[in-house]
Amino acid sequence: MALKINSILLVDDDKATNFVHKYAIKKANCIENVVVVENGLEALEYLQPKENEPLIKPNIIFLDINMPIMNGWQFLEEYEKLNQNNRGDIVLIMLTTSLNPDDLNKAKSFSTIS
Repeated sequence: MALKINSILLVDDDKATNFVHKYAIKKANCIENVVVVENGLEALEYLQPKENEPLIKPNIIFLDINMPIMNGWQFLEEYEKLNQNNRGDIVLIMLTTSLNPDDLNKAKSFSTIS
């Protein structure tokens, strides 16, 4: 039996994209738990430990850039301020359809982006 990744966090406001990603992940049968949030603020709230609730810390975060309330860039700025215990060894992958080279350069400026 192959080892599975414990948890993945999808951060994207596009329901169709989340559906496709969740379907592909489940079809690959490589992840135990998939959590979906629709903006950066919800993702930050998810990563904060809550009293009397076990946190299923994601091993991987797929992050969109363009979202309402808190976009991917704003999330990254706040994420890098989090306590190292809350960040742990999470692999953060930014997903985008942007062809703008400025977005690529900006993503490279964050040490947490893989």
